[in-house]
Amino acid sequence: MTRVLIVDDQFLIRAGLVGLLNAAPGVEVVGEASDGEEAVRLAASTRPDIVLMDIRMPGTNGIQATERILAEADRDPPPRVLVLTTFDLDEYVYGALRAGASGFLLKDSDPERLLAAVAAVGGGDSLFAPSVTRRLVAAYARQATPCATAAPGPRRDLGALTSREREVLRLTGLGLSNADIAGRLHISTATVKTHLNRTMSKLHLDSRAQAVVVAYETGLVTPGR
Repeated sequence: MTRVLIVDDQFLIRAGLVGLLNAAPGVEVVGEASDGEEAVRLAASTRPDIVLMDIRMPGTNGIQATERILAEADRDPPPRVLVLTTFDLDEYVYGALRAGASGFLLKDSDPERLLAAVAAVGGGDSLFAPSVTRRLVAAYARQATPCATAAPGPRRDLGALTSREREVLRLTGLGLSNADIAGRLHISTATVKTHLNRTMSKLHLDSRAQAVVVAYETGLVTPGR
């Protein structure tokens, strides 16, 4: 059973999500929060597998709540955060990825996409195809500085990576799937996954989305290419 915490400051949106998810097999809504502070408290007490996190909320916003939930989680793996956003180029998305979110979902997505997203994130995957994440990150990487809402991330030292791990990280940043990378490098998909997992471990990353961000921030991938 996948346990889900829903966070949104609009009652009707929360109600719709609760109804949809509770009707889905294998999914249980364990709590509802109307703001970031409540989300942090409920995440600690209900111990969800997935947090559907709104971004624009009064007080503690979704980025701040995501950081606190992941930092304060007392279990491994911690809950996975799926960001709810109104626009696919919302300025908050970049900050959410850096905060450790596993992906993002547009609020106007249809029910099938929502359920597929919950299943994907619950299974340990990023929500959207890497190419979608790449487009979003590229849009904000063009800015001279990260958006004001994004928390400053630690500088990443790629010196600990092997040449093959750096190449896999670069291709991940370009939006290639594991299968695409395997074909490009003439190795198996399992080997690609191993390289990426080792890279994420060395760089202390929690999701593929964060790996894409690092590929841009370290210059492995040039925005617009």
